[in-house]
Amino acid sequence: MERQKKGLSVWGLTMLTLGTVVGGSFFLGSSVAIRAAGPSVLIAYAIGGVLVYLILSALSEMTVANPVPGSFRMYTEQAFGRGAGFVVGWVYWTGLILAMSSEATAVSFLLRVWFPGLSLGLFGTLIIVGVTLLNLLGAQRLSKLESGLAAVKLLAIAAFIILAVVIIAGLGQVFSGPAGLPAGQSREWMPGGISGIAGSMLMVMFTYAGFEVLGLAASETGNPSVTIPKAIRNTVVLLVGLYITAILALSMLLPRSRVSEDVSPFVSALSLYGLGWTGTVMNIVLVSAILSTMLASVFGLGRMLRSLADEGHTPGWMRDRTDIPYRGILVSGGAMLAALALGLLLPQGIYLFLVSSGGFSLLFAYGLILASHYRLRKRHGGPLVRKHGMRGYPYTSWLAIASLIAIIVSMPLIPGQGGGLAAGMLLVVLFTTLYAVRGRTRQKGEIDTTAKTRLRRTSLLPGQPEYAHAEMSEELTAEQRRE
Repeated sequence: MERQKKGLSVWGLTMLTLGTVVGGSFFLGSSVAIRAAGPSVLIAYAIGGVLVYLILSALSEMTVANPVPGSFRMYTEQAFGRGAGFVVGWVYWTGLILAMSSEATAVSFLLRVWFPGLSLGLFGTLIIVGVTLLNLLGAQRLSKLESGLAAVKLLAIAAFIILAVVIIAGLGQVFSGPAGLPAGQSREWMPGGISGIAGSMLMVMFTYAGFEVLGLAASETGNPSVTIPKAIRNTVVLLVGLYITAILALSMLLPRSRVSEDVSPFVSALSLYGLGWTGTVMNIVLVSAILSTMLASVFGLGRMLRSLADEGHTPGWMRDRTDIPYRGILVSGGAMLAALALGLLLPQGIYLFLVSSGGFSLLFAYGLILASHYRLRKRHGGPLVRKHGMRGYPYTSWLAIASLIAIIVSMPLIPGQGGGLAAGMLLVVLFTTLYAVRGRTRQKGEIDTTAKTRLRRTSLLPGQPEYAHAEMSEELTAEQRRE
C-alpha cells in the first residue's frame, strides 16, 4: 500500500511525539514540582530525562525487532501472557481517557475567558468531537497538523528562554519592569530537601508523559528500523534540552514563594518583570498545547483499542479492517464524552480522584515496558536487534524499574496524589478480575460447546443403543472434570 511505503517521516513522528508530551502539564502543572523542590527541581527533570531515554531505548529495541500495532501492550503479552496484555492495555486506555477528559475541561476554562456566555459542557463536547473527527483523517494528515501545533509550543518555550536571558543579562530596562534579578530573591537550592525532589518526581514524569505514542505509531512508518531510532534521538534531545533550560530560567527568574499552582509559572515570571500582557499569549499557547496533546493521545487511544480488539479482548464489532482504526477512534471519543459528563455531574473531589489515576496508569505502562524488554531480551539470549540494543543492560533496566517503583511509592508525598495511587491500583485489580472472570466464562463455554458437539455426533451414529448415549455422557462428564 502507498501508506505503508511512504509512512510517517522521522520529523513527522518526532513532532507527533512532542505534540503529545509538551502540554498543559508542563506549562501549568510544573508549578507543583517547583513548589515541592524549589531550584533543585532541575535534578528531578534531569532524572526524568534519563528515565525517558531508558524507557524509549527499551521500547525502540522491541519496536525495531517487531513493529506490531499495539506496541508495548503486545510486547507485554509476549513476555508475560495474554492476561498481562489485557490488563496493561485496558488500564492504559482507561487512564488516558480520564486524563484527556480533564484536559478538555482545562481547555474549556481557558476558552471561557474569551467566551463567557458558553458553558463548560458545550466547550468540552465540541473539543472532544473536534479532536476525534480530526483523527479520522489518518496518521499522515494528523502529523502535519501536529507539526504545526507542536511548533507553536516549542517556539513559545524557546521565546521564554530568550526573554529570560535578556532579563538575566540586565537588559530588563527595555521592558517596563526592573533590570536584572531582584536582589532579595532567595537562593536556597534545596528548600524541600530530598523529600521535595522525590515528591516532585511524579509531576515531572507527568510533564514527560506521552512519549509512548512513538511506539504506537511505529506501524505507521515506512522503515521502522531507521525511523524509530532517529525519532527517539530527536525527541529526547529536543525535549530534555528545552525542559531543563526552561526550568533553569524559571528558577533564576521566579522565587519559589511567588509560584502559584493556579497560574502558569511562565506567566508569573514574566509578569514579575513587567510583561503581564504575556498572560493572553500564554493562554493561546496553553490552548494549542492541550489541543495538540489531545489530538496525539486520541491517535494512541485508537491504536491501543484496535490492538485489544485484534487479540479478542473487546467485543467483535470493535475490530477494524482498515488502516485507520475508525471504530477505535470513535469509541475512544465516545468514552471521553462520557468521562466529561461524569466530571460535570460528580462532585469535584470524586472526579479528581478518578482522573489522577491516569498518572498511575502511565507509570504502570512504563514499568511494564521495561519489564517486558528485560524478559524478552533474557529469553532471546542477547539484544533483540544488533545496532539498537539498550545500553547498559541489564543494570540500566534494573535502575529504571527501581526508579519508577520509587516514584509510584512517593505519590502520597504530594497532597491529592495518594488518591490517584489508590484509584490506579483499583483499575489494575478491576481489569485483572475481569480477565479472570472472562477467562473462566470462555473456558466453560468452550467445554459446553465441545460436549454438545460430541453428543450430537454420537446421536447420529446408526444402530447404536440408547444406553451407549448414557455411557458417553458419563465419560464426557468425567472428561470435563479433568479439563
